[in-house]
Amino acid sequence: VGKKVQAIYVWWHKPVIDQELLQSLPNLKVIANSGVGMDHLDLKLIASFGVKMANAPRAVSSCTADTGMALLLASARRVVEVHNIAVSPNMEYCEADTLGVKVAGAALGIIGMGNIGYKIALRAKAFEMNILYHNRTRRKAQEEQAVGATYCEKIDSLLQQADFVMVVVSLTPQTRKLIGKRELELMKPTATLINISRGAVVDQEALAVALQTGGIRAAALDVTYPEPLPRDHPLLKLKNVIITPHLGIRTDKATYMITEEAVENILAALNGLPLPNEVLPS
Repeated sequence: VGKKVQAIYVWWHKPVIDQELLQSLPNLKVIANSGVGMDHLDLKLIASFGVKMANAPRAVSSCTADTGMALLLASARRVVEVHNIAVSPNMEYCEADTLGVKVAGAALGIIGMGNIGYKIALRAKAFEMNILYHNRTRRKAQEEQAVGATYCEKIDSLLQQADFVMVVVSLTPQTRKLIGKRELELMKPTATLINISRGAVVDQEALAVALQTGGIRAAALDVTYPEPLPRDHPLLKLKNVIITPHLGIRTDKATYMITEEAVENILAALNGLPLPNEVLPS
């Protein structure tokens, strides 16, 4: 049926789009991705076959921002750790050393102030946080004022000031291991790192060392590399880490909206119309 296929909907990185598949589908016009990240696709290879590509940024931004804030709050108040204490069979009282850290008044540094990053800033403002951000391009003054955000031209400045650092960037050759040993050493020893972008944006080995040695207070990760981590990975053995299995977009409404957005892009391509969310190779 290869000649009949005109569109592919990629769900959770499946099917794998490689040269062999593209060669077998001579009438393919569009590939629609479920989600915003496109790092699992070879955009230049796909474009060389004359195939258009689209993602689903509108559907995922709010629920991914919710995930980021959920991880921030859970880490700050040590929710997973104290839950395990509360349900343990020998629970008598909560130990004094389970104190969390205050969120209101703390500085949140957002690395990547796109659609998702800005929605995180809106949520953080409601929690009375002081917002810093680093982005390739600075937001408009009125957008900064709306959330009370301060722009950090250099990422180092953000890392040195923030109590919570949230990474919300796409995975590219430039952002791979964006947060490494040097960056972790710039962070406060009381700071928390939250990653909701892609696992490879953070050097996990350097992160494990920083968490073990008190370089930073804690980490909360919705993404790792690989997913899932090997069961003997050092990050899985630490109490000051929360790891969730890439939950960012996994809500009932978001899943439905992603599919709607993909269908909208596919129909546009098949009818020769501009794609609402076309992604071009860089």
